[in-house]
Amino acid sequence: MSKKKDTFINMVVSLFVITIISGFSLGYVNELTVGPIEKGKIERKVNALKLVLPTFDNNPVEDVQMIKSPLAKDSVEVFPAFERNKFVGAAIIGSTEKGFSGLIKLMVGFTPDGIVQNIVVLEQKETPGLGTKMKDEKFLAQFREKNPSTFNLKVTKDGGEVDALTGATITSRAFGEAVQMAYDEFMKNNGSLMELKN
Repeated sequence: MSKKKDTFINMVVSLFVITIISGFSLGYVNELTVGPIEKGKIERKVNALKLVLPTFDNNPVEDVQMIKSPLAKDSVEVFPAFERNKFVGAAIIGSTEKGFSGLIKLMVGFTPDGIVQNIVVLEQKETPGLGTKMKDEKFLAQFREKNPSTFNLKVTKDGGEVDALTGATITSRAFGEAVQMAYDEFMKNNGSLMELKN
């Protein structure tokens, strides 16, 4: 009987030691990867800013404005762009949880008069070959050089002007909603953004 008890205690102690070692190892690996992951996110944002904004000479990442909004769980990131201290536009991160597979996060660049310069998809988990086509040029081109005040961002099926992705109407609706959110935040804060460098 004591042999069984000793074996049980040895197993419990061994399991405890393995758990402690594993926990410390995972913590250590996590600490090693946090920096590079954060650096990668910043690099993706910088690259996206170059794609969605007109030519600028400031550092929009340093000038970022965090704006509270009822449309977002967290603050909305607004990246103002200036060239020779003149406001040339802003990039807004618009998001929605209404994608087919959840979160869709976009960076939308606007000129000072509210026209969409360009859009970059930052995050999405949509169905490969269907919803992921939101990154395709054909789909994105529908939004460029459009002002959401006069261009209806809803899909044609809902009375809007956006041709939905084939087999991915839910994704298309969510995409339009994220662009609309970005536009609404841009218009709400446009005046204060223009005054930042004055």
